[in-house]
Amino acid sequence: MAEAHFLFSDGKVLKQDKLLISPNNRSFRYGDGFFETMKWCRGKVLLESLHRERLMTTLEKLKFKPPSYFTADYIFEAVAELVKKNQHHALARVRVTIYRGDGGIYDPQNHFPHLLIQSWDLNESNNKLNENGLTIGVFKEAVKQADHFSLLKTNNYLGYAMAALWAKENHLNDALLLNPQGNIADATIANIFLVQNGLITTPALSEGPVGGVMRKYVLSQLREKGYEIKEGIVTPEDLANASEIFLTNAIYGMRWVKHCENNSYDHQLVPVLYREIIKPLFYL
Repeated sequence: MAEAHFLFSDGKVLKQDKLLISPNNRSFRYGDGFFETMKWCRGKVLLESLHRERLMTTLEKLKFKPPSYFTADYIFEAVAELVKKNQHHALARVRVTIYRGDGGIYDPQNHFPHLLIQSWDLNESNNKLNENGLTIGVFKEAVKQADHFSLLKTNNYLGYAMAALWAKENHLNDALLLNPQGNIADATIANIFLVQNGLITTPALSEGPVGGVMRKYVLSQLREKGYEIKEGIVTPEDLANASEIFLTNAIYGMRWVKHCENNSYDHQLVPVLYREIIKPLFYL
């Protein structure tokens, strides 16, 4: 993957090696901010309307006070400017980070939303369903909280980071995290769906998963196409009873899982869902 040469920071396009934050930055100190990962494909952000909605909703929930110019249009115009500057003409991964500035935990200087945008090339193979199934595991050393903020993609990402390191150390493609009740919340960079006897199940937002944009889109498409779906509790025991498992996120869309713990899975329905739901996104 080619490295991006430029980034966007608070209205300016800068070289990517530019130092941007002070030692007193609240995002660095406390994880006081959030991010949005998006896929640039052939001149636009996929599912842009859903990304816009989540960005602006999160901005409000985290009590930022944006100036009048700080709109979704402003953010996405900056995304387009940066992608062009970095010459990512076909496919790119874009990360938008919004964070509060300096201050102590009780006394931020202000609630201005600082904006950082980065982009990286993506290979064309990213627009295809994975040929080899993923091997994943359950990470039990961190607990994903299920509260008012758990569905947001905040910069407080330690549990996911540790799960990702654990997955790498154990030669896994991803790791699942449990909520305080011991049920499945989500994976480090994806939401999880299980297939069993024709029913497609995913953890409800009340169970602690990130409210993924692709998760929301896939659920709407499954409903529209008449599939039987359920948002609810997913236990570790359900992993053993599932016939298929797939993960979703904004970058790769959908990936099928071949192994989780001591369980193996088929992939009969997942390729059908990929053709029906994910593949058309690349050509809209």
